[in-house]
Amino acid sequence: MGVRDLAAAAGVAPSTIQRFESGRGDMQSRTLDKVQQTLEDAGVIFIPPDSSGGSGIRLRA
Repeated sequence: MGVRDLAAAAGVAPSTIQRFESGRGDMQSRTLDKVQQTLEDAGVIFIPPDSSGGSGIRLRA
């Protein structure tokens, strides 16, 4: 999923996604929740850190 597709699906500006990805800005928690929900709806699973490793992601099978 590209920046524009993600931004459109989450209802945010593409520049918001670009700033966040480049590390030049943070997202408000509400915006971050929208982006995460959009990615989860697309099949991304967010993995929290635990004793065996750090956080990560994977695609739903």
